Amino acid sequence: MTIEAVEEVMAHKITCEECIVCGACSTECPGEAIIEGKDCYVIDPKKCNDCGACADICPQECIVAPEE
Repeated sequence: MTIEAVEEVMAHKITCEECIVCGACSTECPGEAIIEGKDCYVIDPKKCNDCGACADICPQECIVAPEE
């Protein structure tokens, strides 16, 4: 699977430029789909159930749903 294909599957995306790596999203995620990456947290699209809990808890509001 290419990076582009993964991004098409992912419901939410973390904007790394704004992420402060606080971990709030990771602990809130019921599907354990968020892991700490090199520069920011990353959402695993295979585990994400698109509930939006991560976006609701993010203090930086850097987790966004894709535009439909």
